[in-house]
Amino acid sequence: MYTEIILCILAALLVITGIVGLALPIIPGALVIFAGFLVAAWAENFTYIGMGTLTVLGIMTLLMYGIDFAASALGAKKFGASGRAIIGASLGALVGIFFGIPGVLLGPFCGAVIGELTAQRDLLAAGQAGFGATIGLALGVAAKFAMAFSMIGIFLVVRLF
Repeated sequence: MYTEIILCILAALLVITGIVGLALPIIPGALVIFAGFLVAAWAENFTYIGMGTLTVLGIMTLLMYGIDFAASALGAKKFGASGRAIIGASLGALVGIFFGIPGVLLGPFCGAVIGELTAQRDLLAAGQAGFGATIGLALGVAAKFAMAFSMIGIFLVVRLF
């Protein structure tokens, strides 16, 4: 009984930490949220949450990682960026993860600007591509939060009803 309580507390802490991690690139938020759900299911011997629900939550977790990489690139494209700028925004987002919050904010912008400049476009077009990448990043974070709260909702509905 004490083990179940400890595991449920651990699961809740993991989900909360994962939500924080959606905004802080130091923590792999989506994966930590999923780990919390897995621990919660395990705490109850998978009585309420089974493989079907965990599979759906796992797919949603993978989609959240896809959102990370696609959001900046799509934002840059929406602002008229070249293919090189879109690739630069994606690479900038990937590299930026390793530099904390400033890297996450500036990585896609810098990557899009550099990519656009290599396509022989002017500085204004490069700046617009970088701005688009940054807007895309912000929308991506919002989408990840929406996905995370949807995952929590699915978990609670299956668990409680």
